[in-house]
Amino acid sequence: MSIHYPHNFRSEMHPFIPMAAERVLDIGCNTGAFGEGLKTRGKVEVWGVEPNEDAATKAAIVLDHVITDTFSATTAVPDDYFDVIVFNDVLEHLVDPWEALRTARPKLRTGGCVVASIPNLLHQENLLHLLRDRDFRYEDRGIRDRTHLRFFTRKSLHRLFEDSGFSVQNIVGINENWWSPSLVRRLTYILFDRQLKDTKYIQFAVVALPL
Repeated sequence: MSIHYPHNFRSEMHPFIPMAAERVLDIGCNTGAFGEGLKTRGKVEVWGVEPNEDAATKAAIVLDHVITDTFSATTAVPDDYFDVIVFNDVLEHLVDPWEALRTARPKLRTGGCVVASIPNLLHQENLLHLLRDRDFRYEDRGIRDRTHLRFFTRKSLHRLFEDSGFSVQNIVGINENWWSPSLVRRLTYILFDRQLKDTKYIQFAVVALPL
């Protein structure tokens, strides 16, 4: 089943892209919204790789170069060219995200980095679903997206990047979503903030440098 994702600028991820970046490669660029948003910040060359033909056609209107393909060692992307390679909610869809990151390394210029956003398996709504419903119900969107093949926590994200030859420079919870009118839930977060901190975020943003 093909799932169509919205034209989302993902502005919460823009601060993780260095302002000095001149060339950006967006893996799984969908309709090109993220790169389109980056271009409003200043002059930047944005490439996209997108396997969905309809989405790639739309992305080609707003990006500089779009390759309709999955990302692999044979994808027609130049080596030693990009300041940033972006995986926005992409790695969890891949059979082998480690190989995707290893493939990205030679595409980076000296000083370049990988930026990624990845769903947080420990988000409170997912934990409540597991504990309350004793189920793992796949959905069309979100952490339990039916096309997700991999699931990550903050710790396993560190391992993913380190095992793929990267040093994690920053990992930050984004899209905070935990507040509830439930007094019990609010008090629980106040009393156990350190232990429950990671459960507040729908996703993590990662910035990593190749070793």
